[in-house]
Amino acid sequence: MNWSEISIHTTAEATEAVSSLLYELGANGVVIEDPEVLYREWDTPFGEIYQLSPDDFPAEGVFVKAYLPVESRDLLEVVETLRGQLAELIEYGLDIGKATIAVNDVHEDEWAHAWKKYYKPIHVTDRMTIKPVWEEYELKSPDEIIIEMDPGMAFGTGTHPTTILCLRAIEKYMSPGDRIYDVGTGTAILSIAAVKLGAEHVLAMDLDEVAVRSAQANTELNGVHESITVRQNNLLDGIEEQVEMVIANILAEVIVRFTDDVYRVLKPGGTFIASGIIEAREADVKQALTASGLTIVETIFIDDWVAIVSKKR
Repeated sequence: MNWSEISIHTTAEATEAVSSLLYELGANGVVIEDPEVLYREWDTPFGEIYQLSPDDFPAEGVFVKAYLPVESRDLLEVVETLRGQLAELIEYGLDIGKATIAVNDVHEDEWAHAWKKYYKPIHVTDRMTIKPVWEEYELKSPDEIIIEMDPGMAFGTGTHPTTILCLRAIEKYMSPGDRIYDVGTGTAILSIAAVKLGAEHVLAMDLDEVAVRSAQANTELNGVHESITVRQNNLLDGIEEQVEMVIANILAEVIVRFTDDVYRVLKPGGTFIASGIIEAREADVKQALTASGLTIVETIFIDDWVAIVSKKR
């Protein structure tokens, strides 16, 4: 089978939003070519992540490349739908950059192997490692936590700064036995990590059907599906039971809309970890959190990305 590669030249800020749009249109895989990743991974204090070459990356901005079976849909229709969805992102206030769209044909063998060079084991903390399912890996210590991912069926590899920020915050603030809501779960990587760190149960929610299927598959791959319930749900709509922690790695524009609900479902002393926030929107998110009654306890950064940890006192 041959594939159509749809490449969008966008910004780092819009990477995850654009990736989600492409999956909604039926993409079977996404590759993100971001020069900042190249520079960051050359300097990272954690282990090897990628086999990188500067030739794989744009001079500026980010390429988000998706793959659709050639026979699956009318490409002109897909591109026109995508243009409309990109325009909606602009209306939300998201900087999507040039947003130019290019289409190329790719043979299946070329696609199936080429994208794997971008994904190697990554040590996100001193005791937590994300690895692709096809990679052999030797434990660095007896208590190392391994999260298996198959990017072929997922929304991301877990190496984006927003995900790493969340994982580090979960490791720091979660207590064994906690019950957690994971809002906008995507791959369920945060839910998987929480259970492997000792959470009693996680309800992983996403509005997108593809994300729900991907999340379920990844929980089964990691053997934690009995402790994670995956559900299609819009944010915290209809959720009543209080829990010890809520985590959300989604756009700042979405976070500010449901901070009241976060406060409602948190137990006293509960923790909210919010990521997916660009530095320019940090103040807006903090204002929404405090207006809802939450107390900010820590702000952590990777490059221009921010995660904010707050508590219900």
